[in-house]
Amino acid sequence: MHALPHDHTGARIRRLRRERSLTQSALADLMGVSESLLKKVEQGTRPPSPHVIACAARAMRVQVATVIGQPYVDELRTDRLDVLIRPIREALDVYDLGADPEITPRPVALLSADAEGLLIAVRAGEIRQAATQLPGLIQEVTTAAHAAPSDELWRLLASTYRSAYDVASKLGYADLSAIALARLEWAAERASSAALGGMYRYFRALTYMREGQYRTGQRLTALGLSIVEQADVGRERDVVTGQLHLGAAVMAGRSHDGDAAEGHLTEAGRIAQATGEAATVHYLAFGPTNVEVHRVSVLAELDEYGQAAQRGRTVVIPREWPASRRSHHYAELARAQMWTNDLEGSFANLLRARKAAPQQARYHQTVRETYAGLEAAHRLLPDSFLSYGTWLGA
Repeated sequence: MHALPHDHTGARIRRLRRERSLTQSALADLMGVSESLLKKVEQGTRPPSPHVIACAARAMRVQVATVIGQPYVDELRTDRLDVLIRPIREALDVYDLGADPEITPRPVALLSADAEGLLIAVRAGEIRQAATQLPGLIQEVTTAAHAAPSDELWRLLASTYRSAYDVASKLGYADLSAIALARLEWAAERASSAALGGMYRYFRALTYMREGQYRTGQRLTALGLSIVEQADVGRERDVVTGQLHLGAAVMAGRSHDGDAAEGHLTEAGRIAQATGEAATVHYLAFGPTNVEVHRVSVLAELDEYGQAAQRGRTVVIPREWPASRRSHHYAELARAQMWTNDLEGSFANLLRARKAAPQQARYHQTVRETYAGLEAAHRLLPDSFLSYGTWLGA
């Protein structure tokens, strides 16, 4: 049984290219990659890196989501997650309507506990739980903030919008994540929070990075760094500053600017030595571990897969580290190992990514692209490889 889906990313690139009457040579020139690489990508024998995917989307003037096939509608429907998206969208849409007369908000302490619970659920990989609870909490906090405006309530509302962004991003709804980010900015301005303003620029920069618009992303991280300087001196400011440097490092890596990436990693590392592990500060998972994890990601973005795989194997993940971040790291490491032809090690880390956060891994682009890359050599892998593909929906 052939496990590679007929509509893998390479096949989509081929279809989009033919729709535009482009030859492989012409598209490769537009993308700035070799024709031989594009041919292997289209055939499915070499999975495209995020950089190649972004180049293809930009060259053919489509969104990255179109190239990679997100959201994965069939799987979302099977998991009955698709029905949870519309209520989130509706909750985000009433941000400026004032207090809802039919809603009586609970005390702030209870709302705050629920908002933190959402952040924890997302980081535990419990996407369904978070998506189910989000709409009601957003509407309740919206009413509370309009009825009795305060910095605390606006920050709380910003937190719920951030969770909406997290859920939408993980499920592949780029348009919904953009709306959630716009709401986050709106609430952050009312909370007069420089830290939240910096975080908004960080998340927004990531959306531009995914689309291959690195220059805009770099401008946003630079703006975020300047905004967060206005926050009160302390651990919160340091954590947001450090996370902005980590985002900028990956951005530089994808644009193949190794010197800039190293500069941001070094600064993030310096800050992390002062903050220590600060996983619960805005639940950004910042700290020495996250710096090391991002260093592995940057090496992979620079096409230094051997170094990425070697360094990734030495990273020690703290037991209390968020499952979602652990799963993401295993997916990144699996990709690097696949590129170095360590097929068994790569698949082992795909299994670890699934075990750590199954709901997230199922919809993770890197997991799917790595699985597709391993498929051509699946005879060298255990029987469980094909069952993993069935689980992915491949």
